[in-house]
Amino acid sequence: MPFPVMPWAQIAPNYHRSTILLGNGASIAVSPSFSYGSLLDHAQQRGLLAADVQRIFDFFGTSDFELVLRLVWQASNVNRALQIPDNSTRQAYLNVRECLIQAVCDVHPEHNVVSPQLPNMYRFLKEFDTVLSLNYDLLVYWTMTYGLNVDDRHAFKDCFQRNGGFDDNWSRYRERYREQNNTLVFYPHGSLALCRNAVEQESKIHNAGAGLLEAILQEWRSERVVPLFVSEGTMQQKVSSIQSSYYLSTVYREVLASQRAALTLYGWGIGEHDRHLLRRVRGTGIHRVAVSVFRGDQVYCNYAYQTLQDDLGPVQVDFFDSESPGCWIHAAPALEPVGLGQLEI
Repeated sequence: MPFPVMPWAQIAPNYHRSTILLGNGASIAVSPSFSYGSLLDHAQQRGLLAADVQRIFDFFGTSDFELVLRLVWQASNVNRALQIPDNSTRQAYLNVRECLIQAVCDVHPEHNVVSPQLPNMYRFLKEFDTVLSLNYDLLVYWTMTYGLNVDDRHAFKDCFQRNGGFDDNWSRYRERYREQNNTLVFYPHGSLALCRNAVEQESKIHNAGAGLLEAILQEWRSERVVPLFVSEGTMQQKVSSIQSSYYLSTVYREVLASQRAALTLYGWGIGEHDRHLLRRVRGTGIHRVAVSVFRGDQVYCNYAYQTLQDDLGPVQVDFFDSESPGCWIHAAPALEPVGLGQLEI
């Protein structure tokens, strides 16, 4: 018997002020440019990788750009500190960096392309108390900065301080300051806006709105920092990368393990390489899960239902149409005008 796929508005009250996890399908819904296999695939197809750089990816058995960039950056810095002549490592670092920059420029839309979608994205995400974005792109960041100009007494907080560093006492941001409600945002796999320097200090690159992407690329070119995001890899490789970062490991160890009664999954294929995230939230009190479905895909419904039972235990699963009104980039239906005969006086 097929699983029913409901409009989001029908089940939304059951997931109000709970947690949402965004996968790559959320980004693809905003821009089809995100419909690529991987950044490494894109770079290879464009012929951007030199042979020696390809050998580094092959040697470490990874397709994670961030990991390879960090490795050659650190090696280059050590050689420079010890005054060891080694132009090969330096050139490999510059090549990997430029390949990553070019790949990001190719696939990431500009702010002006995304901006018409931001009001709907903002209205959708503000209904949750926690947003977990698995996407390294800037869509959620731009949604947050859009909200700075919305006078609705709601605040998005990513728990980074004014100096750019992450506040490990992140739970205190749940407290309301001047806002009526707030939403905490986390990136379990990092983000283009996050970086680390030569001594592994991690921070966020600040620049509200349209200039953020260029500010990030300028920081990478400055050689002061490398990006902090997990772009590709097996489950074991991803967990290893997460554990190498203070921010990522804190999100993994503390935020994912926080108590929650309900969970919404939007645009996430629940791939084998990401199931460690589901297993991490097991035992946190989840008793129902909402799962977005693209155009009634029953094969995915069957897979998602069984995977959730296996990884979370017995939970109620509600499937909803990823393109239904009020959901992510899709505008909520206009309210019907109320006639005088319907008013209560």
